[in-house]
Amino acid sequence: MAPWISVRVQPSETQADAHRACLAALFAVGAQGVHEDGRALVTHFPPSVDLMAVHAALSEADEDVVIETSPVANVDWSEAWKERIVAHELGPLTVSPPWLAEGRDPATTIVIDPGMAFGTGDHPTTRGVVRLLPAVLRAGDSVADLGAGSAVLAIAAAKLGASCVYAIELDGEAIPDAEANVLRNGVADRVHVFEADAGALLPLVAPVRVVLANIISSVLIQLLPSIAEALTEDGAAILSGILLEERETMVAVLTSTGWRILDEDAEGIWWSASIARA
Repeated sequence: MAPWISVRVQPSETQADAHRACLAALFAVGAQGVHEDGRALVTHFPPSVDLMAVHAALSEADEDVVIETSPVANVDWSEAWKERIVAHELGPLTVSPPWLAEGRDPATTIVIDPGMAFGTGDHPTTRGVVRLLPAVLRAGDSVADLGAGSAVLAIAAAKLGASCVYAIELDGEAIPDAEANVLRNGVADRVHVFEADAGALLPLVAPVRVVLANIISSVLIQLLPSIAEALTEDGAAILSGILLEERETMVAVLTSTGWRILDEDAEGIWWSASIARA
């Protein structure tokens, strides 16, 4: 059997949005998953992949990209991928796949079955929000989770004491995973999953005391006015999905639109922040 091909991509540091452009290019040519190793992006393709097409797509996305390819040993990928998923201890909570959750306290463990939906706890943006959440959330809070993905953040809010959480996700394919995760974690009485545009639904579930939004920075900026209107007077939001190199720009936007930063979290190339109205 011909070996799979490992592709390691190093986006340029000079081209704006090179990281996101290369990531999008990999998924466009068929990558099923991409691992971040610092700034590098690593994925695997089956032997039948058209490597010239992969190179062309990446070069179009970033003309200075560095691409390395190599064969990998034949393994049973249906099981081997599980070895890359670990349980993450994040303050008072743990995010764990089902096969590592046995023996853990269900009250403080978020069990997420890695599926189509984004949010296994394996990404720094998810971890950033979970680390910032305990300092923001109060028992009995109402919460809106925008771009909920797997509903991991909505579940985290419920397990930290939120009484009502609206998990809003536009991608219909993510909804079954989100609903299954909510049931698996025993929070279906508090977490309500909606397939909808976050900007359109947020005003309908307002007011909420906390908004969680793990989305790319350009969309976050568009949503800031809606978030401000949806929050209670003493409310707060946690933003993530922001590259660390975008921090200065995001801070300037927040300051100029009447927000103050309560706390920050950085991991690798990613930056998250909790914010409130100034």
